[in-house]
Order: sequence, then structure tokens, then C-alpha cells
Amino acid sequence: MLSIKRVPTVVSNYQKDEDAPVSGCGRNCLKSCCIKEAKLPLYGFKRVGKDERKDLTLLACHERPAAFLDSIILGQWEDRMQRGLFRYDVTACETKVIPGEHGFIAQLNEGRHLKKRPTEFRVDKVLQPFDETKFNFTKVGQEEILFQFEASTEGDPQFFPNAPIDVENSPSFVAINVSPIEYGHVLLIPRIFECLPQRIDHASFLLALHMAAEAGNPYFRLGYNSLGAFATINHLHFQAYYLALPFPIEKAPTKKIAGINGGVKISKLLNYPVRGLVFEGGHTLDDLSNTVSEACICLQHNNIPYNVLISDCGRRVFLLPQCYAEKQALGDVSAELLDTQVNPAVWEISGHMVLKRKKDFDEASEANAWRLLAEVSLSEERFEEVNALIFQAITSVEIDVTVMPQCLEENVDAVSSSTQPSIVAGSHECLVHH
Repeated sequence: MLSIKRVPTVVSNYQKDEDAPVSGCGRNCLKSCCIKEAKLPLYGFKRVGKDERKDLTLLACHERPAAFLDSIILGQWEDRMQRGLFRYDVTACETKVIPGEHGFIAQLNEGRHLKKRPTEFRVDKVLQPFDETKFNFTKVGQEEILFQFEASTEGDPQFFPNAPIDVENSPSFVAINVSPIEYGHVLLIPRIFECLPQRIDHASFLLALHMAAEAGNPYFRLGYNSLGAFATINHLHFQAYYLALPFPIEKAPTKKIAGINGGVKISKLLNYPVRGLVFEGGHTLDDLSNTVSEACICLQHNNIPYNVLISDCGRRVFLLPQCYAEKQALGDVSAELLDTQVNPAVWEISGHMVLKRKKDFDEASEANAWRLLAEVSLSEERFEEVNALIFQAITSVEIDVTVMPQCLEENVDAVSSSTQPSIVAGSHECLVHH
């Protein structure tokens, strides 16, 4: 059985004085009545410029015990936990690795099901306009915001414990998820005051990659759920948390299917219950971000729900179109799976199964996890149709795509140095094990 590790509160002294006079409406909100005079911590990340293109390929994840961004996120998060801002204590949730080849992870989280905000919009439309009458992140209290996250004005990362909020330029915020899945579960909310609906654009996705790269921690991943793929709030946001285990999807073998000018490689997942694409590499974060963003925008315009996992400190991105909500609406999901009340979003699809019933947790097996996730996946035929749409979108913006029907040799970084690329017998296609 696994336990969620806690860390000391290392930056709670950065918080404003709780005895300071209350202004505005008295709720300390993010609306105009309270935000104008407010100050919040600001983290300025290092933006890699064109003159540093070659250095980006040398960036690697490191298991750093005291990385500064880690300490800020976890210290601020622990501070909010001590203040009682979460809807339940996620550190009390049981977690275990399910025996089997893939190493699915099961968590029993009964509180999330009972106390999470309900979905307030249609699940059959990926693109829906922002509705200020519904819950959105401008309605949270300032105490839920950990810090502002913007590009540094200097060459190196910067941190200001008490910075003014430039409302006119709509800063990006990192906030707690009040219904957490893991210790340190946060939300990245790009350009919060622009009130963008839940849809990926180039700038927001690049911001998410910068956060992954800045953390530089292999256990820190960011995820994204589109509408129709179990996003519950129609206000643009990414999720992120720390999990000191590899996700099963990160260990799945892949087959390279295309190369992109700029060093981005596109592969497809093999031997995994959910069909998906893997984007990795690129000379700069912009190269990778532009390619993945175009693919996401294509899915959005074609009303195809999808999930995204950002892994390996921003160097690898999993794009996973899905159809579970559609199957639910059509009555094509078995009563047995519906009874679990599991909504397979990015974390579940990646192999971190958040279970809501003790019975399902006690009986968790690799076969049960695979059965659920297989229902999420597009069929092989539909997946190939979606891939065709994605490649058409990528080529339409003049990204040089080289489709790889076969490959004789590949040099691919593996998670484990003992794992080497191997060729499938009787085929020229490369099977790469991460």
C-alpha cells in the first residue's frame, strides 16, 4: 500500500497578514471589487529563447529534492491544507499499484465523488461559449490562488512574494484544486481575467509546457480535459500534481509514424487500452507546442473530445481522443461500468484510476482497469480517420511533415537505460519501449 507524502510548509511566510484590513466586498474575491489593491506571489519562469535552441535538447528531468518551484507549489499547497480550504483530506486516501504487466494505480477517493462540483454544461459539444453565470475561477477566493505564473523579465527565474496583480494584462494563476486527486494537486489557469472557455490555444499550451519544463521533476505532470472528455468547468485550465510512480501510459510501447520539421516526432501508442498519439522532441518548446496545439485545435473544431498528458518535464505529450461520454449518452456502456461511477478523464486514461467505491478498490485488477479504458478508446477505424484530420491540420499550417511508413533504425531516449528499441519480428516498423 502506498502513502501520500507530506512536506513541511516552507513558504507560508509569503502569505499576506491574515489580520490585514478587509477591503472590497469582504469575500476577498477575484472580482473588481477586491482585486485592484490585492497582491499575490509571482513566479517568473525562464523562457528559452531562439539563441538557446540547442540547449533545450539537453534539458532533462531530475529528481531534485528541493527544486524551487516544487517547494513553492508544495509549501503553498500545504499551507492551504492547514487552513482547511480543501473539501476532504486527500492524504487519507488509500492508494495501491494493481498487480500486472502495466502497473495501473488505484486510489480510493470517496470524498471526490460526494463533494466535487457538478458539471454545468452540455457534454456533447467540445466548444461552448464561456458563461459567467456558471461557476468559473474568477469566483474563487484569493486564498485559493498560490501564485501568479508569468515569463521572467530577467534571464533567470524570479520569485516575488508580494506582487501587484496586473488585471489589464490578465495574468495566469496557479491555484489549488479544492477536490484534489493527489497531494499537491493544482490548477494552471491561463490569462484568468480573459474568461476563456475550456479550449486549447497556442499561447495557453505553451504556458503549460513551460510549467512542466520549469518544474523539471519527472513526478510532476500536467493534464488537460476537453469538454465532452470530463472537464467539469468551462473556464480554461490545466491540472497538475505529483505522483512518485510512472504512469502506465508512460511505459507503453510506441511506433513512430511521422517526423516534423523542427525535430518533433509523432508516434502512436501500442499495447495500451486507449488509442492515442505521442508527440516528443523539438528543438524548442515552441516547436513541440505549435504541433500539439494545432492537433488539439483540429479536434476541437471537429467536435472530438480529447485528453492531454504532459510528461517528461514538457518533452513528451500524449494526445488521446475519446468517446466514453458519447457511449454513455447512447446507452452503449455496460451497467457494470456505469455502477463504478468512474469518469475516465486524463488521469484515469493515463493509468491512475480514481475509484469511488470501496468494493471497486478492493477488487481492482488489471483486467478491470483495461476493460474500463477500452471503452474510452476510439475504434481503430475511427482513430485512423481522426489521425488523418490531425495530419491535414498540421500540414495546412506549413509544418513540414515526413510520414514514416517504416523505419530501419531509431535512436530514442528510454526511461530505463536497460530498455532498448527493438524491431518487431516480420516487420520493418519500429517498436519503441519507453
